[in-house]
Amino acid sequence: MGKGARRIVVDGTAYRWRLRRRPTYFQGLAWTPCTFAVEHADTPGTTLVVATDQPHLSNWIGREAKPVLPSDVAQVIKQTCWSEHGLSPWRRNPAPCPAPQESVSFPP
Repeated sequence: MGKGARRIVVDGTAYRWRLRRRPTYFQGLAWTPCTFAVEHADTPGTTLVVATDQPHLSNWIGREAKPVLPSDVAQVIKQTCWSEHGLSPWRRNPAPCPAPQESVSFPP
């Protein structure tokens, strides 16, 4: 993960996460949700892409949105199959998540 990635430590493991500063065309029109990416800090290459239930903050049509906070990212990391099922996405041929969520809801 390159420029603009932020470091976060969850349960003693370091990760990097990144949110696009500018929305994609579809995010700008609020047709698709805001997404962010999380990657293991020590082993780059495998990325978890998380779709939120919010539009991008910089959408062009003025839809109200909440920012993605580091606490939200930590919550998502804790909720993934990585921690719940002892899986590691940065191993070769990682086992798939048993029940992936389609989007992540942020508290009001």
